[in-house]
Amino acid sequence: MITSTLTSIHHHSAPPLTLSPALKTAVLLTTLTLLGLLAGLTGQHLLHQPALTWAGYLTAFLAGGIPAGREALHALFTAHKLDVDLLMVLAALGAASIGQTADGATLLFLFSLSNTLQDWALGRTSSAIQSLITLNPEGATVRRAGTERWCTLDELQVGDLLIVKPGERVAADARVTRGQTSVDESSITGESVPVDKAPGSALASGTVNLNGSVEAQVLRPAGDSTLARLVALMEQAQTQKSRTESITERWESPYAMTVLALVPAVFALLHLGFGLNVTEAWVRAMTFMVVASPCAVVISTPAVMLSAMAAAARAGVLFKSSAALDALGGVQTIAFDKTGTLTQARMTLTHVTAPDKPAALALAAGLEVHSEHPIAQAIVTAAREQGLTPVTVTGAQAVPGQGLEARLPGGRIVWAGNLRLAARHGAALSAAQHTVLDDLSRQGSSSVIVGAGQDVLGLMGVADALRPGSRAALNALKGSGVAHRVMLTGDREEVARSVAAQVGLTEYRAGLLPEDKLRLIAELPGPVAMVGDGVNDAPALARADLGIAVASGTDVALESADVILMRSDLSTLAGAVRLARAARRTVILNLSFAFAVILLVAPLAVAGRIPLPLGVLAHEGGTVIVVLMGLRLLRFRL
Repeated sequence: MITSTLTSIHHHSAPPLTLSPALKTAVLLTTLTLLGLLAGLTGQHLLHQPALTWAGYLTAFLAGGIPAGREALHALFTAHKLDVDLLMVLAALGAASIGQTADGATLLFLFSLSNTLQDWALGRTSSAIQSLITLNPEGATVRRAGTERWCTLDELQVGDLLIVKPGERVAADARVTRGQTSVDESSITGESVPVDKAPGSALASGTVNLNGSVEAQVLRPAGDSTLARLVALMEQAQTQKSRTESITERWESPYAMTVLALVPAVFALLHLGFGLNVTEAWVRAMTFMVVASPCAVVISTPAVMLSAMAAAARAGVLFKSSAALDALGGVQTIAFDKTGTLTQARMTLTHVTAPDKPAALALAAGLEVHSEHPIAQAIVTAAREQGLTPVTVTGAQAVPGQGLEARLPGGRIVWAGNLRLAARHGAALSAAQHTVLDDLSRQGSSSVIVGAGQDVLGLMGVADALRPGSRAALNALKGSGVAHRVMLTGDREEVARSVAAQVGLTEYRAGLLPEDKLRLIAELPGPVAMVGDGVNDAPALARADLGIAVASGTDVALESADVILMRSDLSTLAGAVRLARAARRTVILNLSFAFAVILLVAPLAVAGRIPLPLGVLAHEGGTVIVVLMGLRLLRFRL
């Protein structure tokens, strides 16, 4: 299910998730255990065939007991601890020793099923770091002693001159020495607008050169680059997360040791202390072990979590593990990346000021159609959506770091770009036009000035548009009980301020690098969830108590996150929080009930007040009840 879902929501992702050989084996053995149990019950109660009965039960005991026994022995001799695996195997053998073979096979099947489901649900991919590393090119063109040559990353040296052509990724952290261009830095900083680069500007490894060829001097080896540090942060964050998740297993050994110690104690007490014969004392001791076996305890949590995960998946929220679902139930702070999370990560025309807006937009589209720059494409798209035909121009050429210029059929020069391009053509903006530009800058929009000769024909604002419903989703999230909501972004202060105001957030942090986000995640009131979509968010997604990614995000973000919003919006997040909290409450109720049954029935079994059939009924009935409690969450609507 996880494999197919991830493949469908992100068609250009890394290789699809597949079942590991170990998990395939677990599924096969669980299936064999079930088939053996069904065959044994059929032979015993329906066909009355002893051969089929014993063949079925033997199959169930071997398929369900050997893996658990092997794990128990491994834990005993390597980690020096007793766990539930050993207790369940002994409980099943104990049931068989007093003639209740079907009960023993049932215990083994339920335990095998819960382990398989847990392995499947908690299984996480290990390709996140590899996906991150692939952002680096294999090498780069370097000029040494006046000669250009291709070098691998390992051969790059501090001081080398990189030749970075349009469309290439920067191979190492460097500083521009010649040429002008625009660079897509979204993979590192989250900045949605390409950044202009000129001599003296810094280039980060892993970023993409968009239009002009530049030369840049290498500042540090590839192994110490921005991208390499990002990989290191990712590894550190994943290590911290795995230690946190391991806490959930600490109860197993004390419980198993307690029950195993009590079984011989019960037998000795009944036989030596109360004078019961060996057979009666042994029957009561085995009844105690069957009743005390943690079948309901073990199955109660997976039953709840898998039901809740299924309900969430139906609504478009994919939990990669039951641990992620439980973590969301306790979250008090949710941090949001801006670009691609609260916004669409797509430049959109948001403002046009001109005496003749259609004419100005048609002219701008006629110029920008000759550029691959995201701002240019936003203008062309807007013109087409409004049914405008781009004006035909000739001789279009880019002016690096400024914009585009061309000629109309009559020979008049037309242009579209920034203030430097306007000054290049001798165009003077009025005070009102400067005010418009200032307003656009405060709103976080990039400005495009359209002109002909010395005349300014219009002003346009282009920005990364908000995802539809972002404000409503964040308001609903506040209503679900999340105490703190904050935006973390690598974008500029004015852009962050504008977006925060639009979505109703009062707290934000701007100008952040990946390590800054990682630090802030640790400082925020916890437990903390991080919502992001980009490569730069990956360390924070892994470091947070819970990582949440939108499905339209990068491969690395999807692999690093614990939860994926498959609809690529935030509308279901508040409902997911409510579901997770309902699941947490149900788990607590189930565990309380399961342990209460054990604490109530076990003493009665020792006292002989509960015969084995009634003990099995209490035990299996408790299991059914906790499963049904979990299945109630299938009806939950986000």
